[in-house]
Amino acid sequence: MRITFLIPTLDRAGAEKQLVLLACGLPRDRFQVDVIGLTRGGPLEADLLRAGIPVTVLKKRGKVDVRAFQALRERLRNDPPDILHTWLFAGNSYGRLAASGNRRFRIVVSERCVDSWKSGWQLWLDRRLISRTDRLLANSESVAEFYRSHGYPASKVTVIPNGVTPPPPPAMSRAEFLESLDLPAETKLVGYIGRLAKQKRVQDLLWGLQVLRQADPRCRLAVVGDGPEREHLEQYARDVECSAFVRFLGHREDAARLLHHFDAFWLASDFEGLSNSLMEAMAIGLPSIASDIPPNRELIQHGEHGYLANLGDGVAFAQYTVKLLGDDALRTRLGEAARRRMQTEFSVEAMIAAHAALYETLTPR
Repeated sequence: MRITFLIPTLDRAGAEKQLVLLACGLPRDRFQVDVIGLTRGGPLEADLLRAGIPVTVLKKRGKVDVRAFQALRERLRNDPPDILHTWLFAGNSYGRLAASGNRRFRIVVSERCVDSWKSGWQLWLDRRLISRTDRLLANSESVAEFYRSHGYPASKVTVIPNGVTPPPPPAMSRAEFLESLDLPAETKLVGYIGRLAKQKRVQDLLWGLQVLRQADPRCRLAVVGDGPEREHLEQYARDVECSAFVRFLGHREDAARLLHHFDAFWLASDFEGLSNSLMEAMAIGLPSIASDIPPNRELIQHGEHGYLANLGDGVAFAQYTVKLLGDDALRTRLGEAARRRMQTEFSVEAMIAAHAALYETLTPR
């Protein structure tokens, strides 16, 4: 069975990581895979090429690019797959529109987040394209419920959670890493990894750090990632006089590996799908504190696998971190429970097997 994946980019981000894990992991004796990058390639393109998976980049420009649309339409008409599996809004929209009048293949769309950011026209377009969708894949029950509430019939919606692999050990020791950040060896390091966007509410974490430092002056915060809010966040850190205790590390190719250097992981988002960074933290047994939103509740049972803090409550992040840092047995218990849960319920093998089973139920026309 031939599967063509369509995704906007191959940047090192959550949906893109899942696509690469899936594309490289599908059994070669049952599936032939190729990938189309709608806008550009990216660092993950090399992983696909090393696995022998062909990659085509259409170089779409702007929101509407007639040339890229026509190129995709011709590709699907002249070389149709058995299943076109599209990812994210641009991929999902272009793929279904380009396939219009050419239903020799099935169409699976992947939605990865509770997309409350979408504007009216985007939600309207999603609804208009339901008839061209054979299955919508959500990575959490929360995402599935969001799209059911926007018109997708339950029979067309399937939940397949993200798969996670524990990040490999970092290239440098913790002592070397702290030294590289100009931090003392006794530092207690809390970390965030993700895009610096409003929905991530990193400002709440900066406030939480100010409270945490009052209880434990050794504590510092590492913010790994980049995005439109970085300049604002750096200025806010200066405004509340905590910039000396925060390290903005920007984009790092070794971001996931840095989790091994953290004493706790923080995630304050007001909406998610299933956070890859949170899952990676849990997979290595790193105690985590996350905002109490439905997708995070699908990963963390409060007090069993980590802690959930009310949305916007930076003080709660500080309080739970003080509790963790002061009780080694508690840290070990929560971390081990989180690690086991990722291993048994959110493995890459289970994610791949679920996709393979779905593809095989969608018999090509």
